[in-house]
Amino acid sequence: MERKAIYAGTFDPITNGHVDVIERACEMFDKVYVVVAVNSKKTTLFTEGERLEMIKNSLTHLPNVEVTIHHKLTVELAEEKGAIAMVRGIRAVSDFEYEFQIALMNRKLAPNIYTVFLTPHEKYTYLNSSIIREMARYGRDTSDFVPQIVAEKLKLKFLKND
Repeated sequence: MERKAIYAGTFDPITNGHVDVIERACEMFDKVYVVVAVNSKKTTLFTEGERLEMIKNSLTHLPNVEVTIHHKLTVELAEEKGAIAMVRGIRAVSDFEYEFQIALMNRKLAPNIYTVFLTPHEKYTYLNSSIIREMARYGRDTSDFVPQIVAEKLKLKFLKND
């Protein structure tokens, strides 16, 4: 039986920390669905299509990844795809409280799907998409923190906004 997992996020934009978590999830599972999740509480810099494209381009080295967009609860997609787990990245204790609440709700909704918490490599623990967007907004080089395609898209996005 193929072991499938879901890794969902806003990915606005995807960072090297996200890629690190996805790479390790790919070692644990036969198939990993990376899902551009739509969060009704967030206003994004990049469109769903732009995020999808950047993620696909950033993960071409991982043959067991499929990238998709989903407009429902992530746990519903996990059930549809036959996933056994939902992977969540945790950088710090502050992430855990929020992620733990979601994991408990998902367990209530789908008790047969596990939540797996993975921490990124320590060199990425301080990274988040908000910090990356802010750096790019002020013209700083983001290429050490995001895949090359993302660094290029960030430059273009903020050149257009000047």
